[in-house]
Amino acid sequence: MKTFTEVIEYLFARLPMFTRDGASAINPDVDKTLLLCQALGNPQNKFKSIHIAGTNGKGSTSHMLASVLAKAGYKTGLYTSPHLVDFRERIRVDGEMIEQQTVVDFVNNHRKLIEEIQPSFFEVTVAMAFDYFAKVNVDIAVIEVGLGGRLDSTNIISPELCVITNIGMDHMNILGDTLEQIAGEKAGIIKPNTPVVISERQNEIQQVFIQKAKEGNSPLFFCRRLLRS
Repeated sequence: MKTFTEVIEYLFARLPMFTRDGASAINPDVDKTLLLCQALGNPQNKFKSIHIAGTNGKGSTSHMLASVLAKAGYKTGLYTSPHLVDFRERIRVDGEMIEQQTVVDFVNNHRKLIEEIQPSFFEVTVAMAFDYFAKVNVDIAVIEVGLGGRLDSTNIISPELCVITNIGMDHMNILGDTLEQIAGEKAGIIKPNTPVVISERQNEIQQVFIQKAKEGNSPLFFCRRLLRS
């Protein structure tokens, strides 16, 4: 495949996509993402990161954090989804989208691997983003969860900080039909001994985050309490 258009058409046509195929496009674990990244030399371990999950506000939070970090002088990667117009919106460094040729080269160089592992569209884009961030030597990358958290493809990173925004009733056919179940899935990004900031203290689910943080000895902060202090 020689052109960016051909590569994007290949990715769209070849790989399962949640926006087109629904829940059947989601693999119920991170195994294929790990296989992809292992073949790429585990790029997710070569840069620092911040991981962001939640129902509402995770996209805007990701963009704001990336902007602040870039303004502070850090070379900052940003991975978000979905894209609105251009696939490259998903992968940025200091606000600049990944170059078309970089996308073309990644798919052409790893097409055999992709067809052997048969990952989802999202899993390929996550691996592509991590590979790109490692190769351009970002100081830190802000990584937005695609869906849920615990089993999301992005959940193979070891971040410096986890952020969880507001929790609402979303993707109930996948994440559960109660706020507690959904919060449990989102809380899956919390890593041992890693600080986590919760944007809103919701009385009915706060214990989910408190318990998860306690299990991993993870410092836990509720944003509204920080703002009042």
